Amino acid sequence: MTWLVIQQMWFEGPAAVGDVANERGIELRIVRTDQGEPVPSVDALDAYEGIIVLGGAMGALDDDQHPSLAGQRALLAAAIERDLPVLGVCLGAQLLAIAGGGELLDGDNGSEDGLGPVDLTADGLADPVLGPAGPRFEAMHWHEDTYALPEGAVHLATSPQYAQQAFRLGSCLYGIQFHLEMGGAEVQSLRDDFPDDAELDPARADQVVLTGRGVFERFFDRAAELATARADQ
Repeated sequence: MTWLVIQQMWFEGPAAVGDVANERGIELRIVRTDQGEPVPSVDALDAYEGIIVLGGAMGALDDDQHPSLAGQRALLAAAIERDLPVLGVCLGAQLLAIAGGGELLDGDNGSEDGLGPVDLTADGLADPVLGPAGPRFEAMHWHEDTYALPEGAVHLATSPQYAQQAFRLGSCLYGIQFHLEMGGAEVQSLRDDFPDDAELDPARADQVVLTGRGVFERFFDRAAELATARADQ
Protein backbone atom coordinates (compact mmCIF):
# COMPACT_ATOMS: atom_id res chain seq x y z
CA MET A 1 0.00 0.00 0.00
CA THR A 2 1.54 3.29 -1.14
CA TRP A 3 0.60 6.86 -0.32
CA LEU A 4 1.77 9.95 -2.16
CA VAL A 5 3.35 12.66 0.01
CA ILE A 6 4.00 16.14 -1.37
CA GLN A 7 6.69 17.97 0.61
CA GLN A 8 7.02 21.68 -0.14
CA MET A 9 9.87 22.76 2.16
CA TRP A 10 12.95 21.06 3.58
CA PHE A 11 11.84 21.74 7.15
CA GLU A 12 8.24 20.51 6.80
CA GLY A 13 8.57 16.78 6.27
CA PRO A 14 6.14 14.02 7.24
CA ALA A 15 7.52 13.82 10.81
CA ALA A 16 4.92 12.12 13.06
CA VAL A 17 2.61 11.45 10.09
CA GLY A 18 5.39 9.41 8.54
CA ASP A 19 6.11 7.60 11.81
CA VAL A 20 2.50 6.43 12.09
CA ALA A 21 2.41 5.43 8.43
CA ASN A 22 5.57 3.37 8.82
CA GLU A 23 4.16 1.62 11.88
CA ARG A 24 1.17 0.58 9.79
CA GLY A 25 3.31 -0.76 6.97
CA ILE A 26 2.37 2.07 4.63
CA GLU A 27 4.94 2.97 1.99
CA LEU A 28 5.32 6.69 1.41
CA ARG A 29 6.40 8.05 -1.95
CA ILE A 30 7.67 11.52 -1.08
CA VAL A 31 7.76 14.09 -3.88
CA ARG A 32 10.05 17.01 -2.99
CA THR A 33 8.67 19.96 -4.91
CA ASP A 34 11.23 22.16 -3.13
CA GLN A 35 13.90 20.18 -4.98
CA GLY A 36 12.17 20.46 -8.34
CA GLU A 37 10.62 17.00 -8.38
CA PRO A 38 7.47 16.94 -10.53
CA VAL A 39 4.04 16.33 -9.08
CA PRO A 40 2.52 13.13 -10.52
CA SER A 41 -0.21 13.53 -13.10
CA VAL A 42 -3.85 12.83 -12.35
CA ASP A 43 -3.50 9.65 -14.42
CA ALA A 44 -1.00 8.35 -11.84
CA LEU A 45 -3.51 8.45 -8.96
CA ASP A 46 -4.45 4.80 -9.44
CA ALA A 47 -1.07 3.87 -7.95
CA TYR A 48 -1.89 5.43 -4.57
CA GLU A 49 -4.14 4.65 -1.64
CA GLY A 50 -4.19 8.30 -0.59
CA ILE A 51 -2.43 11.67 -0.66
CA ILE A 52 -0.72 13.73 2.04
CA VAL A 53 0.03 17.36 1.19
CA LEU A 54 2.30 19.10 3.68
CA GLY A 55 2.78 22.75 4.56
CA GLY A 56 4.92 25.47 3.05
CA ALA A 57 5.69 29.17 3.26
CA MET A 58 4.22 30.02 -0.15
CA GLY A 59 0.66 31.07 -0.84
CA ALA A 60 -1.68 28.44 -2.22
CA LEU A 61 -2.12 30.44 -5.45
CA ASP A 62 1.51 31.54 -5.93
CA ASP A 63 1.74 29.58 -9.17
CA ASP A 64 4.16 31.99 -10.85
CA GLN A 65 6.85 31.33 -8.25
CA HIS A 66 5.81 27.74 -7.50
CA PRO A 67 4.43 26.06 -10.64
CA SER A 68 3.82 22.74 -8.86
CA LEU A 69 0.87 24.26 -6.99
CA ALA A 70 -1.41 24.04 -10.02
CA GLY A 71 -0.61 20.36 -10.39
CA GLN A 72 -1.26 19.78 -6.71
CA ARG A 73 -4.67 21.41 -6.92
CA ALA A 74 -5.49 19.27 -9.98
CA LEU A 75 -4.50 16.12 -8.09
CA LEU A 76 -6.63 17.12 -5.12
CA ALA A 77 -9.61 17.91 -7.33
CA ALA A 78 -9.31 14.42 -8.82
CA ALA A 79 -9.03 12.92 -5.34
CA ILE A 80 -12.23 14.71 -4.31
CA GLU A 81 -14.01 13.33 -7.36
CA ARG A 82 -12.82 9.80 -6.54
CA ASP A 83 -13.31 10.16 -2.76
CA LEU A 84 -9.65 9.17 -2.34
CA PRO A 85 -8.34 9.77 1.21
CA VAL A 86 -6.40 12.99 1.65
CA LEU A 87 -4.64 14.68 4.56
CA GLY A 88 -3.85 18.32 3.82
CA VAL A 89 -1.76 20.11 6.44
CA CYS A 90 -1.59 23.93 6.63
CA LEU A 91 -0.88 24.91 3.00
CA GLY A 92 -2.20 21.47 2.09
CA ALA A 93 -5.52 22.30 3.74
CA GLN A 94 -5.77 25.53 1.76
CA LEU A 95 -5.00 23.70 -1.49
CA LEU A 96 -7.66 21.11 -0.69
CA ALA A 97 -10.21 23.83 0.04
CA ILE A 98 -9.48 25.56 -3.28
CA ALA A 99 -9.57 22.26 -5.18
CA GLY A 100 -13.01 21.62 -3.72
CA GLY A 101 -14.34 24.98 -4.89
CA GLY A 102 -13.53 27.04 -1.81
CA GLU A 103 -11.67 30.34 -1.76
CA LEU A 104 -8.28 31.43 -0.45
CA LEU A 105 -8.62 34.50 1.80
CA ASP A 106 -6.21 36.97 3.32
CA GLY A 107 -5.96 36.49 7.06
CA ASP A 108 -7.60 39.63 8.44
CA ASN A 109 -6.64 38.69 11.99
CA GLY A 110 -2.90 38.62 11.32
CA SER A 111 -0.50 35.71 11.41
CA GLU A 112 -1.31 32.86 13.78
CA ASP A 113 1.98 31.53 15.13
CA GLY A 114 3.07 29.14 17.84
CA LEU A 115 1.27 26.86 20.23
CA GLY A 116 -2.39 27.58 20.80
CA PRO A 117 -5.79 25.98 21.28
CA VAL A 118 -8.06 24.37 18.72
CA ASP A 119 -11.75 23.87 19.51
CA LEU A 120 -13.84 21.24 17.79
CA THR A 121 -17.27 22.10 16.45
CA ALA A 122 -20.25 19.84 17.12
CA ASP A 123 -19.49 18.09 13.83
CA GLY A 124 -15.85 17.88 14.84
CA LEU A 125 -16.74 16.14 18.10
CA ALA A 126 -18.75 13.60 16.10
CA ASP A 127 -15.96 13.06 13.56
CA PRO A 128 -14.23 9.65 13.78
CA VAL A 129 -10.75 11.09 13.22
CA LEU A 130 -10.69 14.38 15.15
CA GLY A 131 -13.52 13.80 17.62
CA PRO A 132 -11.62 11.70 20.20
CA ALA A 133 -9.02 14.50 20.53
CA GLY A 134 -11.61 17.09 21.61
CA PRO A 135 -13.34 19.16 22.66
CA ARG A 136 -10.17 21.29 22.89
CA PHE A 137 -6.54 20.45 22.23
CA GLU A 138 -3.32 22.35 21.65
CA ALA A 139 -1.71 22.56 18.21
CA MET A 140 1.12 24.36 16.46
CA HIS A 141 -0.08 27.28 14.33
CA TRP A 142 1.94 28.83 11.51
CA HIS A 143 -0.06 30.65 8.85
CA GLU A 144 -1.35 33.99 7.60
CA ASP A 145 -3.87 33.06 4.90
CA THR A 146 -7.17 31.34 5.57
CA TYR A 147 -9.94 29.94 3.37
CA ALA A 148 -13.69 29.81 2.76
CA LEU A 149 -15.11 26.32 3.00
CA PRO A 150 -15.99 24.47 -0.19
CA GLU A 151 -19.62 23.57 -0.75
CA GLY A 152 -20.41 20.31 1.02
CA ALA A 153 -17.45 20.50 3.40
CA VAL A 154 -18.01 19.69 7.07
CA HIS A 155 -16.54 22.34 9.38
CA LEU A 156 -14.66 20.52 12.13
CA ALA A 157 -12.57 22.99 14.14
CA THR A 158 -11.95 26.63 15.04
CA SER A 159 -9.45 28.65 17.08
CA PRO A 160 -9.81 31.96 18.94
CA GLN A 161 -8.03 33.72 16.06
CA TYR A 162 -9.44 32.00 12.96
CA ALA A 163 -12.75 30.23 12.45
CA GLN A 164 -11.44 27.84 9.80
CA GLN A 165 -9.08 25.28 11.31
CA ALA A 166 -10.23 21.92 9.96
CA PHE A 167 -12.77 20.42 7.56
CA ARG A 168 -13.72 17.17 5.92
CA LEU A 169 -14.80 16.49 2.36
CA GLY A 170 -16.33 13.20 1.33
CA SER A 171 -15.56 10.13 3.39
CA CYS A 172 -11.94 10.75 4.38
CA LEU A 173 -10.50 13.93 2.87
CA TYR A 174 -9.26 16.15 5.70
CA GLY A 175 -7.82 19.64 5.70
CA ILE A 176 -6.18 20.80 8.93
CA GLN A 177 -4.83 24.35 9.04
CA PHE A 178 -2.69 23.64 12.11
CA HIS A 179 0.26 21.31 12.69
CA LEU A 180 0.11 18.18 14.84
CA GLU A 181 3.20 16.53 13.37
CA MET A 182 5.91 18.90 14.67
CA GLY A 183 7.46 18.03 18.04
CA GLY A 184 9.86 19.79 20.36
CA ALA A 185 12.97 19.07 18.28
CA GLU A 186 11.39 20.50 15.12
CA VAL A 187 10.13 23.55 16.99
CA GLN A 188 13.57 24.23 18.48
CA SER A 189 15.20 24.06 15.06
CA LEU A 190 12.70 26.58 13.65
CA ARG A 191 12.59 29.03 16.56
CA ASP A 192 14.27 31.82 14.60
CA ASP A 193 11.55 31.62 11.94
CA PHE A 194 8.76 32.45 14.39
CA PRO A 195 7.91 35.83 15.93
CA ASP A 196 9.60 36.52 19.25
CA ASP A 197 6.30 36.36 21.14
CA ALA A 198 5.20 32.98 19.72
CA GLU A 199 4.64 30.21 22.27
CA LEU A 200 7.17 27.51 21.36
CA ASP A 201 7.75 25.43 24.48
CA PRO A 202 9.34 22.14 23.29
CA ALA A 203 7.71 20.06 26.03
CA ARG A 204 4.27 21.32 25.02
CA ALA A 205 5.11 20.67 21.37
CA ASP A 206 5.90 17.07 22.26
CA GLN A 207 2.44 16.81 23.81
CA VAL A 208 0.99 18.16 20.57
CA VAL A 209 2.63 15.27 18.72
CA LEU A 210 0.99 12.79 21.11
CA THR A 211 -2.36 14.28 20.15
CA GLY A 212 -1.30 14.18 16.53
CA ARG A 213 -0.32 10.53 16.65
CA GLY A 214 -3.83 9.65 17.77
CA VAL A 215 -5.33 11.73 14.96
CA PHE A 216 -3.02 10.22 12.34
CA GLU A 217 -3.66 6.68 13.59
CA ARG A 218 -7.40 7.17 13.32
CA PHE A 219 -7.02 8.80 9.91
CA PHE A 220 -5.06 5.88 8.44
CA ASP A 221 -7.37 3.37 10.11
CA ARG A 222 -10.41 5.13 8.65
CA ALA A 223 -8.82 5.14 5.20
CA ALA A 224 -8.04 1.42 5.50
CA GLU A 225 -11.61 0.63 6.57
CA LEU A 226 -13.00 2.48 3.57
CA ALA A 227 -10.59 0.71 1.21
CA THR A 228 -11.64 -2.67 2.60
CA ALA A 229 -15.33 -1.82 2.28
CA ARG A 230 -14.86 -0.78 -1.35
CA ALA A 231 -12.91 -3.94 -2.14
CA ASP A 232 -15.75 -6.04 -0.71
CA GLN A 233 -18.40 -4.38 -2.88
